[in-house]
Amino acid sequence: MSQDEERIHLETSLGYLLKEASSALRASMEAVLRPLGMTVTHYSCLELLAQRPGLSNSELARGTFVTRQSMNVLLQSLERDGSVTRPAEAAVGKVLPAQLTPLGQRRREQASAAVRSVEVRMLSGMSDRETSAARSMLRSMIHSLRDSDDAVPR
Repeated sequence: MSQDEERIHLETSLGYLLKEASSALRASMEAVLRPLGMTVTHYSCLELLAQRPGLSNSELARGTFVTRQSMNVLLQSLERDGSVTRPAEAAVGKVLPAQLTPLGQRRREQASAAVRSVEVRMLSGMSDRETSAARSMLRSMIHSLRDSDDAVPR
């Protein structure tokens, strides 16, 4: 195989296209969330808590793709602004499960509508069949990468 055949070609690399799409999506989401005083991570945290109440700091960090330390700082900020509550002491171990407050739920609903508008715009050139196929392909890629990561000795 020649060196040129081994090289990644950006115009045909699925990985590069996925990263470019991810960057465009994030920038569009940040633009609609900024007027609401939120970041993508802030919104993602609220959305996760709405769908899975009681998640721990570590679970929220994994779900929003940030470090535990970053999530802890965000949760403290969300507690101060009244969007989230956590118990003062852990019932078991160190876990302080977080819950949305009514204010947090209202803020999440606003942000969710804004983010949904970005997703609608992103998918506007695709048919329902194409959207379904894209979801299936992305899930397959994620599954393949996670399975191969599990097989790699560390």
